[in-house]
Amino acid sequence: MMTQFDLLISGGEAILPGTGRTACDIAVAGGKIAAILAPGTPVQAARVVDATGLVVMPGAIDAHLHLGHGKDIARPRVPEDADRETASAAKGGVTCMIPYLMGTGPYEEIFDEVVSVTEAGARIDFGYHFIISTEDQLKGVPAYITDYGAPTLKIFMNNRGGEGARLGLPDIDDGFFFRLAEHAAAHGGMVAPHPENIEVAWVLRKREMDRDPEGRGGLAAWDATRPAFVEAEAVQRAAFLANQAGAPLYVVHTSSAAALDAATARRMAGDRVYLETCPHYLTHDVSWAGGDLGKINPPLRSATDCEALWQAIFDGDIDTVATDHVHRDASSKEGGIWKASPGCPGMETMLPVLLTEGHHARGLPLERIAELVSETPARLMGLSHAKGRIAPGLDADLVLVDLDAEWVLRREDVVSSAGYSIYEGRPFKGAIRHTFVRGHAVVDNGALVDDASGIGRYQRRKLGAEV
Repeated sequence: MMTQFDLLISGGEAILPGTGRTACDIAVAGGKIAAILAPGTPVQAARVVDATGLVVMPGAIDAHLHLGHGKDIARPRVPEDADRETASAAKGGVTCMIPYLMGTGPYEEIFDEVVSVTEAGARIDFGYHFIISTEDQLKGVPAYITDYGAPTLKIFMNNRGGEGARLGLPDIDDGFFFRLAEHAAAHGGMVAPHPENIEVAWVLRKREMDRDPEGRGGLAAWDATRPAFVEAEAVQRAAFLANQAGAPLYVVHTSSAAALDAATARRMAGDRVYLETCPHYLTHDVSWAGGDLGKINPPLRSATDCEALWQAIFDGDIDTVATDHVHRDASSKEGGIWKASPGCPGMETMLPVLLTEGHHARGLPLERIAELVSETPARLMGLSHAKGRIAPGLDADLVLVDLDAEWVLRREDVVSSAGYSIYEGRPFKGAIRHTFVRGHAVVDNGALVDDASGIGRYQRRKLGAEV
């Protein structure tokens, strides 16, 4: 009797672990990849998707974003918050996201509600990183790792001298960072710092603002207040302290050659350091004509830094690419460079950027892109038991890409509640045609599926011994 599958993706070429781009059919049952079949193998399926001319990639995992409500990026408050941003993710081929959960109280008090609200609206699967800022939260870290399935722990190294007040967070210091790393080491966690030496940044900021009180220097002025060495020093310090405590370090949003060099030096010294960068650091620099819309923290750097990060991707020094997606709308950028809110949206453009600027423009292999946004994030974030690769037994998180499709992003096309993109007007080559999350169609022939809201599920994570 012929096996009945829920879904068959036929006629395409898939990026398979260990073998790369391979002509095959993919059968799905019960939300899992059931079989990788020779092209044309006769099987029965409730739905057959013709992938002729398309490449099937593992769904992207965005391991760095902020999911909130309106201009608040602490947490989603209503299902629509998750619906809108996960719609933007799905359009960009992201099938799982790990936002930051931010607050000052114990996360035990809000976790169930946050997960419930997110699941009610999410079109893709998700985890959460907890931002650790208080003594009560520090006490809860062992349970967050083992009971809540949230082993990756964010800390803002720059929250000193009231700097965290903008986000409603208290001050911390290196002693707090070290104790967090000790808890991570003891219970199977990993520390993910925002690395900046804020005391030095204050000195530079005052000088720059005294010299240019109106912020006429724009993005270059913002970069001058928090230059690359401020990032690099904190990366070096964080890696040294975390590994003295016995914990691995996941450095978020690496933006500069200096930070890259600091991290690789600590690796050579024996520290466990993993590096993430973001698409905007690969494509934009301080000369970008979009001005204050490009205010991000860490700042956009020089064109030389962009190329250094691309080289690190080719060399294998950068482990992952994630978005640092912030969905505050463009009104948050008003008031000049000194007052504009940092951050930009990016989930719907991450994979297209890598296809366009990486694969087509620079020859970056599709297999390497799959490593950067799928396989390695799954491994480092504790999701590789279910996600990150196209292999039997794993979740059927699949993205069907038309590699040769050319298109231009217009503001009216932006799905995120941010309502704008730093990639508006930019030509892309490589378009997402279909996105599946555990076998559920969430993007079909380039259009969002109306009833996909609410299929996303919380993913409990546990780091593997290899991290």
